[in-house]
Amino acid sequence: MSTTPSGGPAGGAAPSPVSLLWAAPEDSHAIAKLHATLFPTAWDSDAIKALIEHPASLALVAVRPGRDIVGFIIAQIAADEAEILTVGVALDRQGHGIGRQLVEGASRAAKRSEARRLFLDVADSNAAARALYASCDFTEIGRRKAYYTLPGGAREDALLLARDLTSV
Repeated sequence: MSTTPSGGPAGGAAPSPVSLLWAAPEDSHAIAKLHATLFPTAWDSDAIKALIEHPASLALVAVRPGRDIVGFIIAQIAADEAEILTVGVALDRQGHGIGRQLVEGASRAAKRSEARRLFLDVADSNAAARALYASCDFTEIGRRKAYYTLPGGAREDALLLARDLTSV
């Protein structure tokens, strides 16, 4: 599991707005390409396609006109719980609220699927993502020691976060 923020430096004119759409299997290549620009251990298009096609999947894309994918979120629902597996926003689109739109969209969709809690993990050092999740009412519920492997082999803790969906 991995996450990245939509937070980042905003600069210049505001970019064109995005729409949230359900991810389709044919989006897996574009999502994988974007994922590779954001994470040191990228998921390939086959893995992403399998997640999108899974019956318990909840996958959204943030798109500009022409279905230009600039963000994604993939989660899974099990019984009355949901878990965000990965979320990312193109580097040049960070800081414009797209990450928040994706998290809130996934939260609403999970609630409609009768999930009562939404979980995720985030790298301890990812301050921008942690701030985004805190602003979306996630709270820390645990820690996984040395969960992430960083380039060069170093290890980093993951913080486990949860959000109550009963009031969303």
